[in-house]
Amino acid sequence: MTREHGLTGILALFRLCLSNPVSRYIIKALLKEVEIQGEKRPLLDIALAYFAGVLRDLPPAARFVSELFSAWMELSLALLKTDDKFARELLADPPTRRGVLLVFKSIAANGLGKPMIFEAPFFIVWNFTNMCNLRCAHCYQRADGKLLERELKLPEKLKLVEELDKMFVCGVALSGGEPTIHPDFFTIMSEIARRGMYPAVATNGIALADPHFVRKMKKIGIRYVEISLDHSKPEVHDKFRGVIGAWEKTVRGIQNCVKEGLFTAIATTVTKLNLDDVENMLDLAEDLGVRRIVFFNFIPVGRGRDNYKLDLTPEEREEFMKLICRESRRRKIEIVTTAPQYGRVVLQETQGELAAPTHFTPALKLGIYKAAIEFIGGCGAGRVYCAVEPDGTVTPCVFMPIPRGNIRSESFYKIWREDELMNKLRDRRNLIGICNRCKYRDICGGCRARAFAYFGDPLADDPGCIYCRREFYTLCSRPAEPEKRKYAVLTWKV
Repeated sequence: MTREHGLTGILALFRLCLSNPVSRYIIKALLKEVEIQGEKRPLLDIALAYFAGVLRDLPPAARFVSELFSAWMELSLALLKTDDKFARELLADPPTRRGVLLVFKSIAANGLGKPMIFEAPFFIVWNFTNMCNLRCAHCYQRADGKLLERELKLPEKLKLVEELDKMFVCGVALSGGEPTIHPDFFTIMSEIARRGMYPAVATNGIALADPHFVRKMKKIGIRYVEISLDHSKPEVHDKFRGVIGAWEKTVRGIQNCVKEGLFTAIATTVTKLNLDDVENMLDLAEDLGVRRIVFFNFIPVGRGRDNYKLDLTPEEREEFMKLICRESRRRKIEIVTTAPQYGRVVLQETQGELAAPTHFTPALKLGIYKAAIEFIGGCGAGRVYCAVEPDGTVTPCVFMPIPRGNIRSESFYKIWREDELMNKLRDRRNLIGICNRCKYRDICGGCRARAFAYFGDPLADDPGCIYCRREFYTLCSRPAEPEKRKYAVLTWKV
C-alpha cells in the first residue's frame, strides 16, 4: 500500500467518524495551540505524533489528551479493518499529519459537504519560472528561454513558502517552465522540505541526466519527481518537445531518479500523436522501474491553443480511460489520469468494486474510500489545489490562467478564501448544463480548465466528456476566442 492509498484511507476514516455536529466542537478544542518543547503546535498535531510514536515526552495534560486520541484511533481503525501499524507509519510523516490537520481545521470552519470546502489547498503547483530549455507544442505556459522581468525575487518566494506552511498546505510542486534550471530551485526546495511540506518537482528531466544533480535533489529532501515523456519513440517525443535529443536525456534522468530511490513518475500528455502508443508507454514505464505514470489531459491553453487539433474526441478519451482502467488491474505500476471522468469510468468498468478518488490516487477497493470520493473527488481546481505563477499571481489551476490576485499585494490566504471564482468552483451546484445535472457530479464535476478553454466559462460543460459530446461537435470545434471569455487570462498565456 502506498502513502497516497493510506492517506486517502485516513481521510475517509475522518470523513466517516466526524460527520456529526458534536464533532466540530471537539475538533475546535483539538486545534488549540499548546507549547511543547519551546514550540507552539496544535494539540491535534501533538496527539497524531504521539499516536505515531514520534513524540513521547509530553506534559501531563497533553499526554492525557494524546492517550485518549490514540485509543479512539485504535478503535476506529479496528472497526474499519484498517492496518493500525501502517496508519502509524503514515502519521509519522509530517506531510500526512498536515493533511489530517487541514481536514480537521476545515471541518471546524466549514463543516462537511460534498465536496468538502478546505481552509487551504492540499497542494500547490508553483509555476516557478517561465525559463525553459525545451519548446513543447502543448505548453500551457508558453515558456521559452527567457526569465520574466516580473518574476518573484528570492525573499518573496521564501515569504510565500512561510505563508503556505502556516496554512498547513501539505505539498508544493515546482513546475514551469523548467524549474530545475532556475538558480533559486534548490534554495526553495530545501525550505519546503525543512518546513515539513511534501516537496515535489515536475520537470522535463533534462537536468536530471546529470546524476550529481539528482543526488543533490535527494540530499535536500525532494520526495517526488514527475518527468515528462510523451512517446516510446524518441523521434516523436523530440518533435513534440521541440528539441532533438530530448528523449535520450529525459530517459537518462528517469533512470537516475529510480536508481537514487526517489518516488519517480512519468507524465504523458495524451493527444492524437500518442494515443496509439499508450500500451507501449506503460511497457516502457515498467521497464524503467518508475512507480507511477500520469496521463495528462491535453488542454488547449497557452501554446496548446495553437495546436488544439491534437485534442482527443470524447469517444477517444472514453476508450483511453477504459483501457488504462483495465491495464491498472493487471500491472503493478500505478496508473492515473488528470481526466476527472476517470472516477466515473472506474466505477462503471468495475461494477462499483473499485474507486479512483483523485487524479493522484490509483484505483482502490471501494470500501471506506467511497467516503473519500465525494469528500475530495473529481476536478480539484480551486478546491483541493491551485496554482501560483512566476510573478506571484494565483490561479485556480495551471491550465486555467485566470488571475485571482497576487501575493505581492494581498495574502495567499485571503485570495484562497475570499475570491469569488474560487468559491464558485467549490460548490458544484454552480455548474451549468449537463455537468450540473449529471449523477456523477460529486465524484467528477468535469474538467473546469477544459470548460474554460472551449467555452470561455469555467462553470460550463466539459466538452471532453462522452456525456457532452454534442457540445464538442456542435458548439466548440475550436477554443473560445478571447472576446468570448468570461474572464481575462494572463497576458503571456493568451
